[in-house]
Amino acid sequence: MKLDFIDLKSQYAALKTSINQRMQRVLDHGHYIMGPEVQELEFALAQRVGAVHCITVSSGTEALLIALMALDLQPGDEVITTPFTFAATAEMIVLRGGKPVYVDIEPDTCLINAALIEAKITPRTRAIMPVGLYGQVADMDTVNAIAARHGLAVIEDAAQSFGATFQGQQSCNLSTLACTSFFPSKPLGCYGDGGAIFTNDAQLAKACREIRVHGQSARYTHTRIGVGGRMDTLQCAVVLAKLERFDWELQRRADIGARYGQLLADSNNDSGITLLTVRPDRDCVWAQYTVFVNHRADVQARLLAQGVPTAVHYPKPLHLQPAYAADCCPECCPQSVIAGQRVMSLPMSADLTEAQQDHVVAALLKAVRTK
Repeated sequence: MKLDFIDLKSQYAALKTSINQRMQRVLDHGHYIMGPEVQELEFALAQRVGAVHCITVSSGTEALLIALMALDLQPGDEVITTPFTFAATAEMIVLRGGKPVYVDIEPDTCLINAALIEAKITPRTRAIMPVGLYGQVADMDTVNAIAARHGLAVIEDAAQSFGATFQGQQSCNLSTLACTSFFPSKPLGCYGDGGAIFTNDAQLAKACREIRVHGQSARYTHTRIGVGGRMDTLQCAVVLAKLERFDWELQRRADIGARYGQLLADSNNDSGITLLTVRPDRDCVWAQYTVFVNHRADVQARLLAQGVPTAVHYPKPLHLQPAYAADCCPECCPQSVIAGQRVMSLPMSADLTEAQQDHVVAALLKAVRTK
């Protein structure tokens, strides 16, 4: 049995009629930039998460950049975040001339350890950027309380957690600003790049909308410095079609994640596999179903020989990356280093069958037990 790591073909087959109709409509009206589907999607996404404003943009990375620009991050300003994330999180801070200040992760969730944040705040701190990882939101209550005490903005990097909830509230409606990605591999993805910013602050929303169109408040009236950050109308059409079965997909991801956990827990005494923890006050959309294993490279090779692809998110945390190390000492985030050596993601899609899942688990247990 040979599997795809993420099965986008089965998803397209299920939604083919709707996706094709949506895309054909764009081809017929010809408004490829800022067409009517853009506003339709923004309204649908804002309604879904409960935020007042949604601004679609060209990628999740661009969403972070525009959010930081809307907050007027200045050179030398500090943003507290986690090193255990994709490079874009720190990349946008550095591009603005800011300084990422890293806080280590919780070893069982791989999320930023909110209890360690306050000690990293200085007079130059402007914002906190917690990252939702593997489909689970960070401890936003604690993060927001710290931010309120110190007058800081919070930017939720929700590239992997759109659709998840924290204490019953939707990811992307938990902070000053939130940024998500519609990269094809995300739980809600388009067929290229795309992203969105969410906020309940009218002034920040206005700034984000102007920044994404080169800082224009009206045509050829450049009120502020901006970027070319619009999401293509065709990509918005794809996401609108995918929203039709998104609730079903989220339930499937929850069920598949629970079944993975049960199958692996039943054999966990002698396997050396450790499961990721999902806190009881939140859920997980399993953007990647991730476990901890020893001797990962060997395990991955054995799995691939059985037709099971895997991925590692992320092998080397940002505080050890030359471009983003800042002045953080290599020893400052030990849990991030340990996680980078052990995390491994398994095939996960809403269309994954029980037979395929059984094959993955059997192959994994055989791989970790092979001497």
